[in-house]
Amino acid sequence: MAVVDTGRRAGSDGPAKGRAKAKPARAPRRERGTAAFNSALTAWLSRPLASFHLVLALTGLLVVIGIVMVLSASSVASYDPKTGSGVYSLFVKHLIFVAIGSTVFWIGLRIRLERVRRLSATAVVLCLGMLVLVLVPGIGAEVNGSSGWFQIGGFSFQPVEVAKVALAFWGAHILVIKYNVLHQWRHLLVPVVPIALLMFALVMLQPDLGGTVTLAVVLLSLLWFAGAPKRLVGVILAGGLAGVLVLAIIAPYRLARVMSFLSPNADTSGEGFQANQAKLALADGGLFGKGLGQGASNWGYLPEVQNDFIFALIGEELGFVGCAVVLALFAGIAVVGLRIATRNIDPWIRIVAGTLTVSIVAQAGINIGYVVGLLPVTGVTLPLISYGGTSLVITMLMMGVLANAARHEPEAVAALRSQGPGKFGRLLRLPAPDPYRPPAARKAGAARGGTKAARPAPRTARPAPAQERRRASVRDPARRAVARKTARTTANRGTRGAVNRRGHR
Repeated sequence: MAVVDTGRRAGSDGPAKGRAKAKPARAPRRERGTAAFNSALTAWLSRPLASFHLVLALTGLLVVIGIVMVLSASSVASYDPKTGSGVYSLFVKHLIFVAIGSTVFWIGLRIRLERVRRLSATAVVLCLGMLVLVLVPGIGAEVNGSSGWFQIGGFSFQPVEVAKVALAFWGAHILVIKYNVLHQWRHLLVPVVPIALLMFALVMLQPDLGGTVTLAVVLLSLLWFAGAPKRLVGVILAGGLAGVLVLAIIAPYRLARVMSFLSPNADTSGEGFQANQAKLALADGGLFGKGLGQGASNWGYLPEVQNDFIFALIGEELGFVGCAVVLALFAGIAVVGLRIATRNIDPWIRIVAGTLTVSIVAQAGINIGYVVGLLPVTGVTLPLISYGGTSLVITMLMMGVLANAARHEPEAVAALRSQGPGKFGRLLRLPAPDPYRPPAARKAGAARGGTKAARPAPRTARPAPAQERRRASVRDPARRAVARKTARTTANRGTRGAVNRRGHR
């Protein structure tokens, strides 16, 4: 007969004692540490102001890297005994631009986004005027073969950088107003696309192909985040690429750049000189680089190293690790910016946040792409890192508006209005953001044959018609008597109903 183990010792009535209890298997220490880190990261990212703090951190890190690298890149190029400029002249100018950009960042962070939206149309008109004025001989200054600059004292100003931001703000405003009719292509394209094409034409007359490409990125981003059909976006993208190809072919110097990109070893001392020197600088850096200030690119081997090719100097002096850090920071901007666009409720803020994010990251991708040899050289700076100027100031404005949009996330608005502005809010004197108020619904037939979008009701709205009728009835004695009789009848019915309900119980 089979013996069944009952968990007791032979010859005893009590439970078995001294038997080792089975312990659950413990996870390895590395897995426990990874799980704890992931849970802590998830908890931190779920905080109301996590996006805002990430934007501040990413902007500060990239600006600091830019200051260090510009100091390393510009010391030799700054020294000119003929003009008396010392080794720190360009670096001091860069610090001035950083100071101006920091002020603009604070303005973009503090200004009411409703006010930005209201002023967007005026900004577009002013930008179109500046793009026209910069083409007038004697007003616009020519820099590196392009007449798209205003020279003011020892500083220069490029209006195309401002035009990108104005187009993003105004285009988002128009697309939100026409949201209910965006399924019709004519409402989706007009007037945003014609105004953008006018800007493209004015910028190409300078000529500035890099500025035109960045403007095209803004236009495509606007249409994408507004919900345009993928087929339409694909058609516009294909048309834009064809236009860029035609513009690259018709100009001899741009055609030479394209040919040097296709055959990089054909003319290493001509048009392909900068691209080849950039690749050599990246190769010399290795894994950890030669160290700050030790790169050969600083000594004239790579022209314009502090502007368009500063990423090559990062690879030479900081190595692959430094390049990976820069790439990770721009990837962080992409993730955080799209997170802000996703978590916001206001459609205008959603479109603006997504468009600004794509514009900044795409410009960085174009710059890094032609430095490493994946794209032809276009003369686009690396945002927040290249030597200062209009690009640095406007990019910091865009990051300030992005941080402002992060404070308008619903959870952030609730936290800021209930718990106070927080440390950064008190330090920067930031006002509490207003909660989003959706526009009032239109009555059917209110705008016959029109396509006007519903506007939010003003704060001091007039009384509703029902309220006016009630007030009029109170003032009229006859209506007042009828109202009293109706009230008594209603009260009697309510009493009888209550008695009947008690009787049924």
